[in-house]
Amino acid sequence: MSNKLAVLILFLLMSFFIKAQSFGGGAIAGISTSQVGGDNLSGFNKAGLIIGVYANKLISDLISFQMELTYIQKGSNNPKMNDANHSTYLKEDISMEYAELPFIIQYHQSQKIKIEGGAYFSSLINAYYNDLNGEIPSSSSVFIKYDVGLIIGIDYIYSEKISLNSRISNSIIPLGAEDYNNSNTFNSKLKGKYNSVLSFTLHYNIKKRKNTK
Repeated sequence: MSNKLAVLILFLLMSFFIKAQSFGGGAIAGISTSQVGGDNLSGFNKAGLIIGVYANKLISDLISFQMELTYIQKGSNNPKMNDANHSTYLKEDISMEYAELPFIIQYHQSQKIKIEGGAYFSSLINAYYNDLNGEIPSSSSVFIKYDVGLIIGIDYIYSEKISLNSRISNSIIPLGAEDYNNSNTFNSKLKGKYNSVLSFTLHYNIKKRKNTK
């Protein structure tokens, strides 16, 4: 199954849930700032785009469940790439694009604040290394085609239609095919490359759910 077909199926599934009477839902837009642990670069220097849709359902007076389908850009950036006075200028950075499916449990701490936690599964759309000359040809083959990780965050309800969301997420499996191919033990696999992402998004409520459990 191609990535495009998988994304289309997930989008249709999300549309169904948003239309369901017991579900609320809407649109997501914002930015990501990310790094890749294990690539010898540090700092959340890679800026990216997040866009998508979400559906949610109230489980109890204090707990709700939310699932999302987003396009998200991740990776790492070497801000000193063009500065020969720094020892890191030769280190390649990474550009990655995913279709991501987060599953989130939200605790309603108050009428304005929700604390979140959950997991995500991502399907890789595109990924490659960059050097001083731009994209390195054929470097996409060194990445595996999916990413799995954990999420924690906070959601601030600004109005009936808008909430402001901030999250941090981290991979729990290595991203690079070479992290597996060159590893013979579990411990050595732990030394691979992992996505770490800080995200800041606006959630726009298109459809308010009915308060049924």
